[in-house]
Amino acid sequence: MAQTERTFMAAIGDEDSITGLLLAGIGHIDSHQKKNFLVVDAKTPLAAVEDAFQEFTKRKDIAIILINQHIAEEIRPLIDEHDQAFPTILEIPSKDHPYDPEKDSVLKRVRRLFGE
Repeated sequence: MAQTERTFMAAIGDEDSITGLLLAGIGHIDSHQKKNFLVVDAKTPLAAVEDAFQEFTKRKDIAIILINQHIAEEIRPLIDEHDQAFPTILEIPSKDHPYDPEKDSVLKRVRRLFGE
C-alpha cells in the first residue's frame, strides 16, 4: 500500500542528534530499506548529504526535515532553493554547535516578508 499522506519526519544530523531522534521514535525503514535519517560525521561525503536532502524533499511521505544547522550550512544553496511548504525544513542545534538564528533559512524568509 503506497502512502500518500505526509506522516513521517526525516533527519540529517550528527550521531548524537540522530540517536536522540531515533530514541524519540522518528526512525523508519521502508520495505525497500530506505531510511528517513542520515547520520553525518567527518567522513561523510558532502554528496551523500546533498543526495539525502534531495531524496527527502522529493518523498511524499515526509512532512518535516530536521537538520543540524552546521550541516545545513554545508548545503545552504540546496536549502535556499527549496520553496515548497512540504516538507518543511527545520534547522536544529547540536551538542557541539549552538543554534545561530542569523543563519536560519526560515527566519531569513520571515524577515524578508516583514521587510526587515
